[in-house]
Formats: sequence, structure tokens, C-alpha cells
Amino acid sequence: MRLFAKAPGMSRPLIVALAMTLAVTFSGPCRADSAEYPTRPITLIVPYPPGGGVDAMARVVGQKLSETLHQPVIVDNRGGAGGTLGTRAVARAHPDGYTLLLGHTGTLSINPSLYSHAGYDPRADFDAIGLVASMPVALIAHPSFPAKSIAEFIALAKASPGKINLGTSPLGTGGYMCAELFKSVAGLDLAIIPYKGSAPVMSDLLGGHVPVAFGTLPPALGNIAAGNLRAIAVTSAKRTSLLPDVPTFDESGLPGFEAVLHYGLLAPAGTPKEIIDQLNFEIRRAVATDEVKERIRAEGGDPMTSTPAEYTADIDKEEKKWGDLVRQLNLKVE
Repeated sequence: MRLFAKAPGMSRPLIVALAMTLAVTFSGPCRADSAEYPTRPITLIVPYPPGGGVDAMARVVGQKLSETLHQPVIVDNRGGAGGTLGTRAVARAHPDGYTLLLGHTGTLSINPSLYSHAGYDPRADFDAIGLVASMPVALIAHPSFPAKSIAEFIALAKASPGKINLGTSPLGTGGYMCAELFKSVAGLDLAIIPYKGSAPVMSDLLGGHVPVAFGTLPPALGNIAAGNLRAIAVTSAKRTSLLPDVPTFDESGLPGFEAVLHYGLLAPAGTPKEIIDQLNFEIRRAVATDEVKERIRAEGGDPMTSTPAEYTADIDKEEKKWGDLVRQLNLKVE
């Protein structure tokens, strides 16, 4: 294709230089130059103990980044204080791209309002890199529980106020906050029972010691498939591929009800934009692969990506949503 006619007096080298400039100008967005980054291992901090959903997402992402960046990405579990300790460590780290955070709805959107001294500001202390996945929470029942739909559950709860025990993960976690949001939106009086973790909730649910619970899907899928438990509805906007026959809360008579957990990658505030853009490029490329999509779905999540700006806006939106609920309920952890 001829871009322009040769003007009188223009030399061939000048024409070639102009053509190269135009090619760069109109080639569109491209990957940041990684010649100088990274030159050593990267630490990816997970602010929870090994074995949970955040840890699983970090290992999926970390392994792929290690391959594409040609440097080890070391997953460092720093649990404690509901995730605030590890998150605070990243907020205070040097902003050079070598200390990253696997962010989560709990640490970024709930904890800043729930904890009196979280020690970080989700908006000011981090640079968002990009979203990785979302994970719905499900309302799961013991087979003996009479309600088989959200409409039946609401009718049963209103007929027996305060008498239905609803199990959840610990105070302030995604499962607990989903239960509080459900109570608030549906106008129900339920006895929420926070457990120390997801495993004890599922154990008591299987044993019939608690009739119904909010929880993430991975710990329950096997028992749901075997008929030992029953999923009533999921909190995502769309049905999850893991349980395509289970309706959403929105479909079940609570329009607009959505309460999903978001996972993403962040860096300390002030990290060079070139590094943020390069990491965003690599994350988007990784999540687009069938291998990573399958691994995320196997952990109960739905793959999703974003630009840094979109993840920043998502954090702001989610923090307002959950922060308002925490303040409305007057929840506080010292």
C-alpha cells in the first residue's frame, strides 16, 4: 500500500524513516517493553493461609506469570487478621513490581470498613493491575430442608421469624456478608451462625446440624452431585457453568441481587505504569488460555479480565457496596 507520494527533494532514507514512524504510530496498543523487568523473582503475597480460594487463584496466576515473564513468581502466604496483615505488607512494599498482591473482595471491599485498624486504603495504597476471576456464593441446603427455591425459603422464613439457622464462613467474610445482604434485601429475620471456616460449615450442613448455609461451591460440589446437599440458588448475575441448572437469586425473585467475590492482581501505589501495563498484558493473555480458564473454573470461579482502570473502578464500586452494608449493620472487628 502506498501511503504517500514522494515529495520533490525527499530522499529515500527520509521516506523510509517516515514510514516506520507511521507504522509505530498506527499499530495500536502494544505490550510494554520488558527488557529491564523482571530481572529477579517476584513475590506474590496471598493474605490468607494455604488452601483457600485466594491461594488457589494466586497459584494459577503465579505459575503462568512465571512461564511468560521467565522469572519465578513465589506465592507467599501471609495470613492473619482476616487478610489485613498480608494486604498491609504489600501496601508498604517498595513499588518496583517485585511485590504483588492477590486481591480479594474481603480484603479490599469489606475489611477497610470492618476492621478498626486495617492499616491500608484500598484506593490510595495500591495500583490495580487487573481482574482475574469472580466467584459466586451459593445458598446450599441439607436435603431435609423443606424450601427448594428462594421464594419458598422467603415464605418459610417469614412464617417462622428468627427460627431458621443459617451457617456462614467467619464474620465479615464473603459468605457472611452475602447472608446479611440477603436478610436485608428480602427483609428476613434469620439466625446467622458464623463458623471458623468453610470446612466446618459444610461438615455441619452435611450432618444436618445446620439446615442451610451460604458458601462457595468447591467444598460442596461433590456432595451436591451425590445428592447429599442441594444448591438452591447462586449469587452471580448469570448462572455458573459449574451448576448450570441452579438459578440465580435474580431469576428467583430478587431482581438485581448480585454478590460475587472478585479476585485480581495489585501492586503498591507508585509502581511504574510500564510495569503495570506489562503485567496487565500478561494476566489478560494468561486468562485467555483454555488451560487457565479450566483451572479457574475447577476452583469454582469464572474467568474475567479487565484493564487497570476497570479494576480500579470495580474496587471503588465494591468497597462502597460492602462498606455501606458493614456500616449499616454496625459491624466492627478490633
